[in-house]
Amino acid sequence: MRHRIVGRKLGRATGPRTALRKTLIKQLFTYERIQTTRAKAEAIRSQAEGLITLAKRGIAAGDSSAVHARRLAAARMGDAETVKKLFDDIAPRYENRAGGYTRMVKLGPRLGDAAEIVLLELVEG
Repeated sequence: MRHRIVGRKLGRATGPRTALRKTLIKQLFTYERIQTTRAKAEAIRSQAEGLITLAKRGIAAGDSSAVHARRLAAARMGDAETVKKLFDDIAPRYENRAGGYTRMVKLGPRLGDAAEIVLLELVEG
């Protein structure tokens, strides 16, 4: 039974799974939409929305809290350019939105293995 077990393993060990999640979140913020499998999209969706919420709080808060929020985001993503885009471009778009920053659109099964493919994108602010 899976009682109180959080997260998805995605058929990978811990290191590759963490790297995959960081890469997918970085690509989502860079290109603002990615095409991936449904399982991977569901695995990163909550983390991406959490980072947007963190950036919103960092913008709304004072100077020292903004620096702290940027450092937390940088630690979770590992890319300075993506953190800059998140705080300067993406988070201000959602100032008046309480949540639901992403949308998943089903595209159908993949030809090779019939895995369900979705388009994960950031909604308009």
